[in-house]
Amino acid sequence: MFLLIRLIINMVAILVIAYLFPKVIRVDGFWAALVTAFVLGIINALIRPIIVFLTLPLTILTLGLFLLIINGLLLGLVAVLVPGFHVNGFWGAVLGSILISIVSWVLSWFLPK
Repeated sequence: MFLLIRLIINMVAILVIAYLFPKVIRVDGFWAALVTAFVLGIINALIRPIIVFLTLPLTILTLGLFLLIINGLLLGLVAVLVPGFHVNGFWGAVLGSILISIVSWVLSWFLPK
């Protein structure tokens, strides 16, 4: 049940960011946002920990700011994999990943514990 709620929160966050910032992220519809949230969750669960571990020295050297680059690269990967989800370049992916994280954090804050 928790995973389904997280999936819906991420989907809503993607739709909100696509609506508010159409030059950064574009989603062609509800189903594209749902698939994007699902693929993003899978990539964050499987690939992100490996990349974070491999780039740990660089992350420490940049005081954690390299994690923003990693998140942007993974969002760009999702844009390549999911038809109907588009990101405007590398910096658009970085900005989009930051905005999606903030919106999903705010939406999660309203859920009962």
